[in-house]
Amino acid sequence: MKRIITSATLLLLLTFGGAQAQKKSKAAAAPTPPPTLDLSNPTDAMKASRKITSSLKDGESCFYYWTGNVFSRVPGEKDRLLFTYVAMNARASATVLDEQKGYGWRHVSREVLFYQDPKTKEILKKWMNPWTNKEIDVIHIANDPVNGRGTSFSMGQDGKTPFKLAGFEKDGYWFQLNEVPLFYSNPLGGDYQEQIGGTYQAMEIFQTMTPMSELLDASKDKTENSLIAWSRVSKWLPWLDMGDRTGQMIFTGIGKKVKSFDDFPEELRNEIKANYPIYATAPPTDDTRPNETSWTYYKKLMEKKKSGK
Repeated sequence: MKRIITSATLLLLLTFGGAQAQKKSKAAAAPTPPPTLDLSNPTDAMKASRKITSSLKDGESCFYYWTGNVFSRVPGEKDRLLFTYVAMNARASATVLDEQKGYGWRHVSREVLFYQDPKTKEILKKWMNPWTNKEIDVIHIANDPVNGRGTSFSMGQDGKTPFKLAGFEKDGYWFQLNEVPLFYSNPLGGDYQEQIGGTYQAMEIFQTMTPMSELLDASKDKTENSLIAWSRVSKWLPWLDMGDRTGQMIFTGIGKKVKSFDDFPEELRNEIKANYPIYATAPPTDDTRPNETSWTYYKKLMEKKKSGK
């Protein structure tokens, strides 16, 4: 007995077959999703932390840029806008593996911050102190190095404490907050600091916001669009020549990770190329020098000046 296929049935079969073929074609053409990091896994969490800070690729220079304002706060006075600024940090990292502590890494960096005239945005060389009415030389921040404090491991320094990435996820971003209270002997003090005082006290506050799509993508060595905010409350910087005057400095700033040195604003690139060329790259990852601060940098400059160098 012959099966009779009507034109309607044939059309239905062709349509169904075409639809199935189209589905298979789309499935074959659909890209394979990239592998992802699991933040509940200590090793993956440690790699995510490293991606925000620098890169999973050993020795690759990564850059952060930020800009902001510097205010004074003196009891009984209205806060004054002293400077605006542009700043950058060049950093790199290296892998460290340990049988007990697991996957680890250490990072190295150096940074500059250039004070500007709030109106003209010109990078300052001289500044008129409104409290002393004296014109003084401006000493920009040029800290080399500013390295991480040792190596971080996925299983902790004891080999038993799994690393957890600090922060939380919200609306497609990973948010981090890090407050750093500073309290140590002032490098410019003398032999009797404990008796008469002479400590440096400050608070630095770092905030980071990173797209989850970049953070979890295991095929990417680094995040490229991490956003940052930074604040610092500190005593007067030494080059202001404020002596024992009561008051504080308040720094505020916002910025982001950039792809390369060439992505910095022109005025920042030009100043670095002309006067601070080593800051165009990160220090070597085996750098073991002690960290620089605004205070130790000032002391070195003054000692060079006294020696006539």
